[in-house]
Amino acid sequence: MNPPVFLNQLGLVCAMGRGKQEVTAALFGDAPTGVAPSDGFAAKTLHVGLVTSPLAETGVLPAPLRSRNNALLLTALAELRPAVDAAIARYGRERVAIVLGTSTSGIGESETAIARYLTTGQMPPEFHIRQQELGSPALALNHVLGVTGPSFVISTACSSSAKALASAARLLRAGMADAVVTGGADALCRFTVAGFSALDSVSEARCNPMSVNRRGINIGEGAALFVMTREPGPVRLAGWGESSDAHHISAPEPGGRGALAAMRAALERAGLAPSELDYVNLHGTATPQNDAMESHAVHALLGGDIPASSTKPLTGHTLGAAGALEAAICWLTLTGNPQGRLPPHWWDGEADPSLPALSLVKRGYTLGRPLRYVLSNSFAFGGSNAVLILGSA
Repeated sequence: MNPPVFLNQLGLVCAMGRGKQEVTAALFGDAPTGVAPSDGFAAKTLHVGLVTSPLAETGVLPAPLRSRNNALLLTALAELRPAVDAAIARYGRERVAIVLGTSTSGIGESETAIARYLTTGQMPPEFHIRQQELGSPALALNHVLGVTGPSFVISTACSSSAKALASAARLLRAGMADAVVTGGADALCRFTVAGFSALDSVSEARCNPMSVNRRGINIGEGAALFVMTREPGPVRLAGWGESSDAHHISAPEPGGRGALAAMRAALERAGLAPSELDYVNLHGTATPQNDAMESHAVHALLGGDIPASSTKPLTGHTLGAAGALEAAICWLTLTGNPQGRLPPHWWDGEADPSLPALSLVKRGYTLGRPLRYVLSNSFAFGGSNAVLILGSA
């Protein structure tokens, strides 16, 4: 029998704030926060999920590992560093693994360097091409923590860090590690904003998921890290499901077959019926095609009565960090929440008549009891789908 795995500690930073307390207050607040207008990432003003909290210094890292992406990661790490140090002391450095997700890594530093070169003819002395390597986040944590267990980064676009959590669980169940520092980080940069703008997928205003007026995403940034072990903790990673429908390089499979397969696999692994879920954190990007696909898939499998919301109007779409960040939001919803408050679905309230109706969470809604199980969807380019189910321990 596979042993259960637990998400024992959490550290996070995003547009809503830094740390569990700040993010929880913003998550359940009376008005949407986080995402805000910015003119720093495009030729026009766009709403983005920019982190404005102070970030950890990267001077502790070698020059090739210094990036905003790794600063976000170290900021999240600071909140759970005592738990990581305790795991190292208990299990040994060789038994602690690192599994992360990212999609941007240090691309922002390359952007800055190229802009300097075009102006001065010289690259800035602090720039190193290795800053944008996708493995950089794991190398950064290895350097700071000194652990020698398995260490790697997954980069599958918007499913990256959800898949990282699933991979971390497999390491624990296979006996290859006794503790895993797992999650993800992604930093805002002009490259990703331009890419999604070229696909006509970026909204100038706050994103509006599931609305008939939805116009696209807000790009965001952030980091979320967990200490995952087999030792009992406040939240259990009860199940996960992954699929690859390979329908199109950027468009989701319209019928939601891959999404359905991942959700079914997560429920099966968790040993749950759909009726046992208390809440669904939607991928909810507010793009026309993704919301259509996801609403049909969720309604087909789970029905229209399970409370659901997208939290991307608060955080922005944090791309490779989205799976871990939204798992962190689910973690906060499962802990210290005796009345069962649920993250509101911030939108204009104008439903798309072409979509099946979901029970989108209104501000202030509570279950009146603690939550038991929540499901979180992450659907990426290329048909890479990952679904997590977290349960109260």
